[in-house]
Amino acid sequence: MTIAEPEQRWAELGRQACRTLAPLFSAVEHIGSTAVPGLPAKPVIDLMAAVDDLDDINDSALESLGYRAQPTDMPERLFYRREDYDSTAYHLHVVTSDTWDTRNERLLRDHLLAHPEARERYAALKRELMDRFGPGDAYTRGKTELIQELTDAARAGRGLPSVPVWEE
Repeated sequence: MTIAEPEQRWAELGRQACRTLAPLFSAVEHIGSTAVPGLPAKPVIDLMAAVDDLDDINDSALESLGYRAQPTDMPERLFYRREDYDSTAYHLHVVTSDTWDTRNERLLRDHLLAHPEARERYAALKRELMDRFGPGDAYTRGKTELIQELTDAARAGRGLPSVPVWEE
């Protein structure tokens, strides 16, 4: 999968998904690059939802909405994937409510929304890495340093300590 130029429909798809999932969670938000207007992205609607206890997830309700549980090595998180008829993919990250306010993904999204210069740096890097490496591990690793820098800035702005972006 490659990155695409921003599409207006991503915001609406994210809003629709959040409305649909809201009854199942204490909070749900559109995160990731498709949640940031003007940012190129893989055409994946990333969502993050919160519950008090990960053992309380209603898997059958999520399956009825097309979300399928996927194994992951991410600690303290469940991951679900859905793909629509038009090949739009949805990734749902479920975390505990007590970690909601400090999640790197939410902090980075908010930072990119509030800081156009950071958004432009990130967009330029994504395009450069995709041109050089294509999709895959090298593309993802190439973004890590800037994502860490931007997430650290977002955390500092809220008085939070730094947390490695891939270890939360």
